[in-house]
Amino acid sequence: MENGKKTMLTGLQPSGDLHIGNYFGALKPFADIYADYESYLMVVDYHALTSLRDPEALRKNTKEVVRDYIAAGIDPEKAVIFKQSDVPAHTELAWIFDCLVTVPFLSQGHAYKDKIAKGLEPNAGLFTYPMLMAADILLYDTDVVPVGEDQRQHIEYAREAASKFNKAFAPLFKEPKEMILKGVGVVPGTDGQKMSKSYKNTIPLFGSRDDIAKAVMGIVTDSSGDRPENVYAIHKLVKSEDELAAFYEEKKGKYKDLKEALIDDLDAFLAPMREKRAAITDDEVARVLASGKEKARAASEAKMQAVRKAVGVN
Repeated sequence: MENGKKTMLTGLQPSGDLHIGNYFGALKPFADIYADYESYLMVVDYHALTSLRDPEALRKNTKEVVRDYIAAGIDPEKAVIFKQSDVPAHTELAWIFDCLVTVPFLSQGHAYKDKIAKGLEPNAGLFTYPMLMAADILLYDTDVVPVGEDQRQHIEYAREAASKFNKAFAPLFKEPKEMILKGVGVVPGTDGQKMSKSYKNTIPLFGSRDDIAKAVMGIVTDSSGDRPENVYAIHKLVKSEDELAAFYEEKKGKYKDLKEALIDDLDAFLAPMREKRAAITDDEVARVLASGKEKARAASEAKMQAVRKAVGVN
């Protein structure tokens, strides 16, 4: 804790173009408050390896995520923006945590259970994913982690890893708290499920107006009521419910009109970020990551020296 500020950490996978669920679920909550904390912002490229098998795409996506952070309002001078793979301590600490938790404990992970339920074979990385995420969080004495409601379990896992280590070896880790902003936790996709690239139900964050229109027109509407709930749930992310109430009453049952209004409002909201992002150069991205690497390594190595001593490998 520096200057009396608490520490906050969050991260995004470089697994492809960001969608508005990423923004409202993680980026915006972080951008709104990060300057009040000692803030760490990761590009979690090792996490992406659980599903991405394209090295060129991973390299490209990593740079794009840094652009996304900056375009969304993050000042690199006020937050440590870094790449997970640039800090070896993350995977080192994750292995130590893997040796402290049980297989039944990890088998309760939502991502793992979701794959099983869908009849898919999860890889070992997905199975142990929660302990790498715990290492991400605990390395920096993180006080709070802004997450969606559906990610609350990750923070519970981090607290469990901290508790098990503290009891087994030495009280080195702070147990973090999740920060879930009301109404932001889970952003719905065009089909009403959680917005996710894997469900192909996303609205692009930095897409053109035409891209937005195509996605919005594909939103599944419930014909049983006067208000299409999937459209409304997304609309209230960019306009207040008070603003929307009279309009939705006036356009009751007119789903096409409501979708067109949503396209207009989303485009107006996203256009300034699109323009800012387009102006960010590769050189600027490289400078940001080089600076973040240096700061994150210094902080994490200090913690790992104490960890190695505690477990007996120093």
